[in-house]
Amino acid sequence: MMDDPLTTDVPKNSTVVGHAQGIYAGAVQGEIGYLMVLNFAFRTGKYNGSTIAVLGRNMPYSKVREMPVVGGSGMFRFASGYVEARTKLFDFKSGVATVEYNCYVFHY
Repeated sequence: MMDDPLTTDVPKNSTVVGHAQGIYAGAVQGEIGYLMVLNFAFRTGKYNGSTIAVLGRNMPYSKVREMPVVGGSGMFRFASGYVEARTKLFDFKSGVATVEYNCYVFHY
C-alpha cells in the first residue's frame, strides 16, 4: 500500500500537489516485477479533487517503465494515455525510492 506525496519535481522540498495512492503487488516469477494500481489524487490548484488512474506492470529495475492510464475523475474524467516512470533515487537499506512519473493524458 502507498500514500506518498505527489510533488511538482523530484527534490523532497518540491511543492506538494496531492498524493500518489495505491497498491503494488509482486506479480512476476524469477525477477522483481509488480502489478501497480495507482491513483494520482490532486489536492491543489485547478486539478483539486481530480484523479488520474494508472493500472499496469512495473518492472522497477528497467530504466523507464510505461503503464497505461485507465481513467480518472473530475478534470480527468474519461482520461486515457500512459505514464512513464523513472526511478530517480533508491536507498537499498531503507527500501525508500523517489520515482518520477511523466503523464501523457487525453481527457474531456
